[in-house]
Amino acid sequence: MNLANARVAQLLVPVADFEQGIAFYRDVLGIPFLFAAPPQMAFFDCGGVRLLVGVMPPGQAAQRGSAIYFQVPDIHAVFASLKDKGVAFKAEPHIVHRTPTSELWLAEFTDLDGNQLALMGETPLQAG
Repeated sequence: MNLANARVAQLLVPVADFEQGIAFYRDVLGIPFLFAAPPQMAFFDCGGVRLLVGVMPPGQAAQRGSAIYFQVPDIHAVFASLKDKGVAFKAEPHIVHRTPTSELWLAEFTDLDGNQLALMGETPLQAG
């Protein structure tokens, strides 16, 4: 047995402040809020993957390292909307890869606790 047929069901995003974490992911990023289990856990539905925004138990250090890439249909529109809400992006959306049929765009940012996040959009190229 291995993970060949597994799917990612839940990701943990550690935050220092429970209420600020909920407000950022729900109100700023607009990810649908599912429920909270105060004072440490809040759950969101991110395209079928559950996002757990949680405060670490006392004495347990937050592990940061994996970036979360949010695939969006219109990276420029989402970028503009989030920027208007105060999200500080590292750079404007930019092309990171081209194929004969599409371009892959990224726009990186962090949440209030320094967790690495990014918008990702794939744009088809026009034929001809």
